[in-house]
Amino acid sequence: MKLTDEYIYRQPEKFRSIVLHLISVFEREMPELELLFKWGIPYFYYKKKPFCYLAPNHKKNFVDAGFARGFQLKRNQDCLVDEKRNTVKSLRYYDLEEIDNTILIDVIREAATLYK
Repeated sequence: MKLTDEYIYRQPEKFRSIVLHLISVFEREMPELELLFKWGIPYFYYKKKPFCYLAPNHKKNFVDAGFARGFQLKRNQDCLVDEKRNTVKSLRYYDLEEIDNTILIDVIREAATLYK
């Protein structure tokens, strides 16, 4: 089993279900993404460059989908969290039911346009 899979399946059910859902949406939208295990978390790479990480935060009870070039995104600013970060903006999910796939897909598609 890959490190990424081991990491995901060791997560409590709440975080595991969110991460697995996010992975399925990312892979459906962009099959060319490569899911690696970097910096201790699942991290999607696109064109060999960091694209988006999936980071469960057990203390604060959410999963961050952090887009590496998030500050270059123009759409969906009301949904993106920056928290004093210089380059990353993230979509933050506290429950599986609150994931809006329409927004998630739009952010994924816009983020992909930043990689030439």
